Amino acid sequence: MIANTLFISTSEEETAEFARDLALLLRAGDVLFLEGDLGMGKSVFARALIRELSAAPDLEVPSPTFTLVQTYDTIKGPLWHFDLYRIKAPEDVYELGWEDALAEGIVLVEWPSRLNSALAPRNRLELGFSTADKEGTRHLTFTPHGQWKDRL
Repeated sequence: MIANTLFISTSEEETAEFARDLALLLRAGDVLFLEGDLGMGKSVFARALIRELSAAPDLEVPSPTFTLVQTYDTIKGPLWHFDLYRIKAPEDVYELGWEDALAEGIVLVEWPSRLNSALAPRNRLELGFSTADKEGTRHLTFTPHGQWKDRL
């Protein structure tokens, strides 16, 4: 896999399908960073991925915008879903269970740019969500770091 590989999604269902496919590769200790403006598909992706890993297609998956973190029991172990948009300082993630999440589960992070580089795990997959020229079309770029370079 080459850094900054592009996947083009023409619908929310294609974004969800991509998330379900990626869920098959995940294992405890994996970290996914989801970056992009509001309305780019991060929540669609996160919900589909969490539902797939929970083996519960109708699971209620609220956005952690206000709680900052949600946890789920999945078939591959605990999954921690962070939304860092509202944290005031990067170190605030420690109060949310950051170290526990990295040690025991799969970690999904929206707005990872709120972290400083020292807190970003070396082994992570970054997914960038952006809009394309056509309405409803999204570009998803994925950039592997550390062990992800060999896995994809």
